[in-house]
Amino acid sequence: MSQTAYILAGVTYYIVSIIIIVVILTLINKNEKKKYQSEITNLERDKNLIISSAILTELNKVEALVNNDKMQEMYKDWQKRFKEIKDVEVPKITDSLIEIEDCFNEKEYKDLGDKIAKAELQIFYVKTKSNFLLDEIKEITLSEERNRETITKLKAKYREILNKYNNSKNDYKEVSGPLELQFENVDKLFAAFEVAMENNSYEEVGKIVKGIDDLVGNLAIVIDEAPTIIITGRNLIPNKMKEIQSINERMISEGYNLDYLNLSYNIPETEKKLQDIFARLNVLNVEDSLLELKTILDYYENIYNDFDKEKQARKIFDEYIRKVLVKANELEKINNGLYRKLDVIKYSYDLTDDDVRVIQVIKSEIATIKKDYHEIVDAHRNKSFAYTRLAKEMEGLNVRLSKTEEKLDVALKSLGSLEEDEQRAHEQLEEIKEILRKSKSRIESYKLPIIPDSYYVQLDEATVAIKEMIKEMNQKPVSIKTLNIRVDTARDLVLKLYNTSNEVVKSAAMVEVAIVYGNRYRPVNSNLDKEMTRAEELFYQGEFKRALDSLIRAINPIEPGFQNKLRELVKK
Repeated sequence: MSQTAYILAGVTYYIVSIIIIVVILTLINKNEKKKYQSEITNLERDKNLIISSAILTELNKVEALVNNDKMQEMYKDWQKRFKEIKDVEVPKITDSLIEIEDCFNEKEYKDLGDKIAKAELQIFYVKTKSNFLLDEIKEITLSEERNRETITKLKAKYREILNKYNNSKNDYKEVSGPLELQFENVDKLFAAFEVAMENNSYEEVGKIVKGIDDLVGNLAIVIDEAPTIIITGRNLIPNKMKEIQSINERMISEGYNLDYLNLSYNIPETEKKLQDIFARLNVLNVEDSLLELKTILDYYENIYNDFDKEKQARKIFDEYIRKVLVKANELEKINNGLYRKLDVIKYSYDLTDDDVRVIQVIKSEIATIKKDYHEIVDAHRNKSFAYTRLAKEMEGLNVRLSKTEEKLDVALKSLGSLEEDEQRAHEQLEEIKEILRKSKSRIESYKLPIIPDSYYVQLDEATVAIKEMIKEMNQKPVSIKTLNIRVDTARDLVLKLYNTSNEVVKSAAMVEVAIVYGNRYRPVNSNLDKEMTRAEELFYQGEFKRALDSLIRAINPIEPGFQNKLRELVKK
């Protein structure tokens, strides 16, 4: 491409870029202008909505209702405020909008945003004042309709209350006087409402409607709750109190201590609470009364449970009062028997004070338990505590006694096992001697070329161990711990000797059979002949196991599986 072409391409690119930038700026300017135009239109609409016909309409309604000085004063104030909005505030907004329009036409967009924001704030402020004024005026113009609607609902609710009362007058005898007086007050307020409405005394009307609403609302609660309050406070609770008092007196006469229930204080306090509830009911105040009565009922229901717990606790206590003492005496008798033999046991079995300290501990624990037992029994005889507490204390003693019994059982087994271990040692001595005899007999039963040195070493070790065991058994006192070690050692060494004897004899027998069996292959296999000659030398040296291994290695190549066949031959 020539230099001229490059220059033309560059110029074309530059021109196109300029055109694109111009188009973009034009579009941005157009969109911004459209946005500002839309905002100005919205501001104009909002300004026009400030002075609505609703305010004039409502003011005309008020004018027809003015029939006293107070209403006249309110009406003039509203007119003054409306005139100020219409003739002062709105024109200011109009001036601001004209200024914005001029700024827009002159394309002074830099200041236009701030002016629009200020105008929006100004319109919002004036519009709020206008709406507030309209709400105040409507409070009067709509009050009749609203109050009439409210009073109609209250009259319907009031009629329901009256019907419920008249249909069940016997349920309200306790408060019939205060109720009928309150009915009269409500009727008077309904009449006062009509008078106030005729006189357009709307401020007074509001107070009357609120008063009727409060009275009718309270009457509805009283009519709903009074029968329950009366039957609970006059019948249910007094009957329960009377019954509980009777049960309390009877159980006390039977030896129960029920001071912790504090009924002598709580019953009079309940009577005071009932008096307070009915005093409030007489002025038609039932706030929290049902909750208080339910709490009282729950309290007396729990008293029945407390009575049942006391009766059950007495059975438990009566059971433990015999059981604990009998068990404590039995354990004391057994432990005292051990305690008297303590010196003999310590000497006979070489025990230290620590080894037998548990006997003294058990003796002390039993003494403490019996002391605590008698204190509980004395408290029972003096009626110092309730059976629930006495039973709990006895249960605790029984648990302690069971733990002490476990200690005593362990001690009895431990000390009793000492004598058993000594007796078992004598029995095992005979068994060990018999195994030693069988070991010697096994070696002597087979004509060996030589007895291995390992046999004599083990025989010597086993013989010494048996002597040590006999020596320990003849000691006075006997140390069971040491004796058990001597018994275990002697038994292990004799069993080892017995196994060695069997192994030696078995290996020697297998070697002889293998030599006889392998002789048939000697003439035809020089390697086998050489290996068997070496095995024979080992045999006569007492190396039976090595000789056997050598024979198996020699014969296996000729006759695979010879080892298994050898075992079968030896069995035969």
